[in-house]
Amino acid sequence: MLLVLSEEQKAHLGCLPGAGAAGKLNIGVDTLQHGIEGLTYLLTESSKLMISEIDFQESIHVLGFSDELNKLLLQLYLDNRKEIRSILSELAPKLPSYHSLEWRLDVQLASRSLRQQIKPAVTMKLHLNENEDQTAQVLQTDPATLLHLIQQLEQALGEMKTNHCRRIVRNMK
Repeated sequence: MLLVLSEEQKAHLGCLPGAGAAGKLNIGVDTLQHGIEGLTYLLTESSKLMISEIDFQESIHVLGFSDELNKLLLQLYLDNRKEIRSILSELAPKLPSYHSLEWRLDVQLASRSLRQQIKPAVTMKLHLNENEDQTAQVLQTDPATLLHLIQQLEQALGEMKTNHCRRIVRNMK
């Protein structure tokens, strides 16, 4: 899988050949900042996608750098990809997790104006664990919408079992 860089990112990485001698950085602040941003993007996206050594070489080959700089970038990527992935996983947002669910079915059989009216509603209280704190969300819906939601969730779970989704999930870890 090749890493696709936008024209702006290629331009940001374009200052790297001129910055070969670290002590002689006679370049502007903006140019240096763009180079650092481009290098950061290249390394984080490559690490995030777990790009192989060959795919990384092919991804940076289109930038037109010298072979020496390509080898340096490859070595930088190989030396730091595990550390970058661990830092990215620490920066990932901590999502709330399921703790319990309470539910009840309410049915309104009549009102003052309508004697024979059946109006069902499902009320759910969803308890979540969020950074060692428990929160609760109260949700209310009609049975038809709840059935539609169940069907959509079952369809999403079915799609997660496909080879394509499994491959994507495996690359995200």
